[in-house]
Amino acid sequence: MQSKPVLTLDDLKKIAAGAEAEAKKNNWAVTISIVDDGGHLLWLQRLDGAAPISAHIAPAKARTAALGQRETKVYEDMINNGRFSFLSAPYIEGMLEGGVPIVVEGHYVGAIGVSGVKSAEDVQIGKAGIAALGL
Repeated sequence: MQSKPVLTLDDLKKIAAGAEAEAKKNNWAVTISIVDDGGHLLWLQRLDGAAPISAHIAPAKARTAALGQRETKVYEDMINNGRFSFLSAPYIEGMLEGGVPIVVEGHYVGAIGVSGVKSAEDVQIGKAGIAALGL
């Protein structure tokens, strides 16, 4: 039997605070979503001024990153390079850049998804959140 780390409420608070700080530092209105390794929503935070649709897009990005165990940019790039059939992949709908898996001790424990600004900026916010764990 294997053991692996799991995200705790304290971890979620650290990730969310780090992501929020990065967003606020840059005056970016975004939604921050964190999921576990099965893509189940653990945290959703919509900053003031974030578009309502971002509250749907951010969790979709996080879920896709968690289930695929890779950044969602990989899927966006595949589709943009002509692999349109990937649009029919089951259970994933957030195939836009902005979802980043959370890896602890080599284990995929969840993901963060951010939506509201340019895709690279969404990733910047997500990675700042993950960095706040201090791993």
